[in-house]
Amino acid sequence: EQLTKCEVFRELKDLKGYGGVSLPEWVCTAFHTSGYDTQAIVQNNDSTEYGLFQINNKIWCKDDQNPHSSNICNISCDKFLDDDLTDDIMCVKKILDKVGINYWLAHKALCSEKLDQWLCEKL
Repeated sequence: EQLTKCEVFRELKDLKGYGGVSLPEWVCTAFHTSGYDTQAIVQNNDSTEYGLFQINNKIWCKDDQNPHSSNICNISCDKFLDDDLTDDIMCVKKILDKVGINYWLAHKALCSEKLDQWLCEKL
């Protein structure tokens, strides 16, 4: 499903301040990572990334393409394609704990300043 900025802002409130990352930073990162599309799938040469946060199947989740994934989030990758972001957020927190916000390349490049545009006023 294609979410709006304000829907993403609301859905990600559990990430507010997690790992020192503000909510507008998360909203911006999600936008530049998946375009707020919960069903986004990006195929790379030897891996696939899933969902709003483009979580990778080599390390974080498991699918048929990479049955030997480390599967750190202990989850099937297709769970990141539905509209329930609870499991996505749980895995995002694990990624942050282990590798930090730089897992999302967009963050440093595009989401570390001028963050007012990523706020949602009408909560």
